Amino acid sequence: MIRILLADDQSLVRAGFRLILEAEEDLEVVGEAADGRQAVAAARELRPDLVLMDIRMPVLDGIGATRELARASATAKVLVLTTFDDDALVHDALRVGASGFLLKDVDPPDLVQACRTVVRDEALLAPAITRRLIERFLATPPPGRPPAAFSMLTARELEVFTLMARGLNNQEVANRLVISATTVRTHITRILAKLGLRDRVHAVVLGYESGLVRPGEGA
Repeated sequence: MIRILLADDQSLVRAGFRLILEAEEDLEVVGEAADGRQAVAAARELRPDLVLMDIRMPVLDGIGATRELARASATAKVLVLTTFDDDALVHDALRVGASGFLLKDVDPPDLVQACRTVVRDEALLAPAITRRLIERFLATPPPGRPPAAFSMLTARELEVFTLMARGLNNQEVANRLVISATTVRTHITRILAKLGLRDRVHAVVLGYESGLVRPGEGA
């Protein structure tokens, strides 16, 4: 069961999301919050697996709330929801610890699948948005030796990291390297632990920041 906290200042929006999510057998809404400060407090108390976080909220906005949860090492993943298709907002949300980004006009089946995807960390969420964001906002240093952090990775882990950072999902990485998807998941778990990353979305950001993956470079 995936336990979800809804954070949005509009009660009708929260009610709509609750109706959609609780129609699924594997999703449970465990709490609601009307502003970012309430969201942080509820996340600490209820320990959900996922927070659906609106960006524009009173008292403390969604970006500030996400930052506080990340600083507190909260285990909940954050999926940011907004009415604004704004690359700068995507950038800020991912920078402070969000694991995904969706517009509020998302179709119900896509919202449900996004919740599962983010919690299970199976693939990048909205790869077109993520790639557009990274290529626009992240300055890439000239190709050269990878940062020192990558020295902790084995040769195989570095291969997996590079393919993951280019946007491939677990099965695609497995097919490329001729290994099982289970082995890929094991490698990814170790990679994220060694590099101190929350999830694969932040692995993509690191891949571009480090120059290991360059804008426009295909998978």
